[in-house]
Amino acid sequence: MRQIVLAGAAGAALLGAVAVPALAQRDPAYAAARAGGQVGEQPDGYLGIVGERTPALQRLVDDINIKRRAVYSQKAQENSATLEAYALTAGCQAILRTEPGEKYMAPDGTWKTRTSAAPDRDPRCP
Repeated sequence: MRQIVLAGAAGAALLGAVAVPALAQRDPAYAAARAGGQVGEQPDGYLGIVGERTPALQRLVDDINIKRRAVYSQKAQENSATLEAYALTAGCQAILRTEPGEKYMAPDGTWKTRTSAAPDRDPRCP
């Protein structure tokens, strides 16, 4: 139940806190992997590998996800939310911020390529 509550009004208040770490992650390797469709945003708030896993790509994704988890953990504690609820809200917003051509994971677990239409998001998203 806490996830549904957080994804509503409280989730909106958390959005600004998520945006800064996401922008900071746009280093050249990450930008290239994202533009090339090798990585995509997942509903759980973490980055996923879309296709072939290479050691370098796995290190990149692991590094970003470790940083995201640290931010989510801190922000969840500050907002009296669970880590999972905060990460879900962050995932909803990350998918919403994808641009046409970028990959994201739909609620059914399939990878999709963003078009000019709104992305398919988890029904619990704000």
